Amino acid sequence: MDLQPAVGGLPSVKGLAMTTTSLSSVRRVPAANSEDARRHFAQRLSLETDCADVARSIREGTQDFVLVDVRSPKLFAREHLPTAVNIPHAQLNEDTLSEYASDTLFVVYCAGPHCNGANRGALRLATLGRAVKEMIGGVAGWKDEGLEFES
Repeated sequence: MDLQPAVGGLPSVKGLAMTTTSLSSVRRVPAANSEDARRHFAQRLSLETDCADVARSIREGTQDFVLVDVRSPKLFAREHLPTAVNIPHAQLNEDTLSEYASDTLFVVYCAGPHCNGANRGALRLATLGRAVKEMIGGVAGWKDEGLEFES
């Protein structure tokens, strides 16, 4: 479909001007300007990483972060990501983190998008002044990527 500017700023499709009511539900809310979009996505990348980037770091031997599974010890024992340590989100505190340097980057994950454990863990780490990113997708995303687990 060829969208081109039309009179009044509304796009035209194959020469037919569209009215506001005929815009798709995607276009009814205008897109952010480029600078706002740049800031937004840069902010997200400073807070998140994904399964592919974590797996690549592990595979290539460039892992410069601690991967933290914030689920229960029972779920961790069943299966977890390679190199992960298990610290349930409610147990993230100065004592459980004492073996890690203050400038350690932690990457937290939980079961997946249906679980807020990674958010809880990330919040606790940030509150303790620690650098943290969430691995979006969690265990479900890792499975979707066809990546290997440890048990």
